[in-house]
Amino acid sequence: MDSEVSQSEPGADPARIDSAEILGQSDVAGQTTDEGAGRIFPCEGCGADLHFNIGQQRLKCPYCGFEKELELQPEGEIRENDLAAMLDRQRNRRIAGHADDQPGDSEVRCDSCGGTVIFSGTLTSSECPYCGSPIQREKIHSATQRIPVDGVLPFLVDQATAKRKLSDWVKSRWFAPTEFTKRGAEGRFNGVYLPYWTFDAMTFNIYRGQRGEDYTVTVGSGNNKRQETRTNWYPAGGDFQRFFDDVLVVASQGLPREFILGLEPWPLTRCIPFTQQVLAGYLARTYDVALDAGFRDARQRIEDAINIDVRQRIGGDRQRIEFIKTRTDALTFKHLLLPVWMLAYRHRGQPYRVFINAATGEVQGERPYSFVKIMSAIVAIAGAALILAFLMAQR
Repeated sequence: MDSEVSQSEPGADPARIDSAEILGQSDVAGQTTDEGAGRIFPCEGCGADLHFNIGQQRLKCPYCGFEKELELQPEGEIRENDLAAMLDRQRNRRIAGHADDQPGDSEVRCDSCGGTVIFSGTLTSSECPYCGSPIQREKIHSATQRIPVDGVLPFLVDQATAKRKLSDWVKSRWFAPTEFTKRGAEGRFNGVYLPYWTFDAMTFNIYRGQRGEDYTVTVGSGNNKRQETRTNWYPAGGDFQRFFDDVLVVASQGLPREFILGLEPWPLTRCIPFTQQVLAGYLARTYDVALDAGFRDARQRIEDAINIDVRQRIGGDRQRIEFIKTRTDALTFKHLLLPVWMLAYRHRGQPYRVFINAATGEVQGERPYSFVKIMSAIVAIAGAALILAFLMAQR
C-alpha cells in the first residue's frame, strides 16, 4: 500500500512518497511534538535540527557544525527473538479479538516552523514539507502486538557516492538510448530505511535419491553413425545438519522483488541496536509484511537452499531426488532496518525507479531501451550467422 505525506495547509498538493517502511520507536533523548507523535533532535549549539551524518556516523548540525555521538543501548548487541513464542502471542491476540495494529492517518506538528504534516499508511519518518526539518512519527497506537525494531544498519554510502554509482550504472547499460547514457538518470534522491525480517534456523535433513553418471556410446553406421549420451543410475542418500543464519526477507510490499533481492548481500555485521537518531533526516515506514508471512518466504528460501545442497551431496552428472525430510529447530528472528537510496526519474515521459544499497553501493533498477540499437544488434548477429554459414558451406 502506498503511503503519503500531505500538507494540511489549504490548497497544498499531497506529495506521494514512493519508499519503504520502519517502526517508530522511542529509545533516546530527543524533543517530542504532539504528545510523543514526532521526534526531532535539537542542536545544542544553535537550536536547529540535527541530521544523521553518513561520513562521520553521528548526529551533526548542518548550520553550525555541532556534532553529537549516537546514544546506543548499554548492552550494545542485537538480540535474537524466539519465533514460535512471538507467533503464538500474535495468534492468541487475534483469537481474543485484538486485531493487529493498522497504522492510520495522524497529524504531527513541526516544532521548527509550526506546520502540520499528515502521515498516512505506514510512513513513520519524513521531513517537514514546509521547512525541511526532519521529523518522525513514533508508535502512537496503544496495542502492543506491533513488533519493535531490533537493529538498524546506518547509511554508509553518502549521496555524492550514490550519484557516482548511479552514473556508472547508467553508462554501463547495454542497448540504452544514447540520450539516456549521456544525460543520465535525473531525479531527487530519497534516503529510505527498508524493513526486513531475518530468520535463524538449525535444520536436520534426511534425503534419498539417485546419482546419474553419464557415458557415451556409438550408435548407427555410415552417415547415421553418431554419439549418444546415456546414464547409469545408482542409489544415493544420507543425512546432514545445516544452520541458516540471517535469512533475509523484505517486510515491505509494493517494491519490485527482483531489484530488492539484487541489492543483496548486506553487511549485517555492521548493524547497531535500534536508535531513532540514525533516522534523523531520512524516510522510513513500518513493516506491512507480517512476521508469519515473512517466515513463509524465508522457509521457501531455506527449502530451496537445502534442495541445492542435497543435489551437491548426491553428486554425479545428474540427480534424482526421491524425498527430503527436514526438521527445523532453534527458530529465531530479528526486525531490522536497512538503508536504501531511492530515485524516481522520467525518460521521454515514462517513469523509472532505481534502488541503491546505501551500505555497499550496489545499484538495481529500471532503465529505458533503444529499439534502434536492439534492431541493429539483431541485424548484425543475423548477418554474421549468414556469413559463417556461407563459409562453412564452401568447405
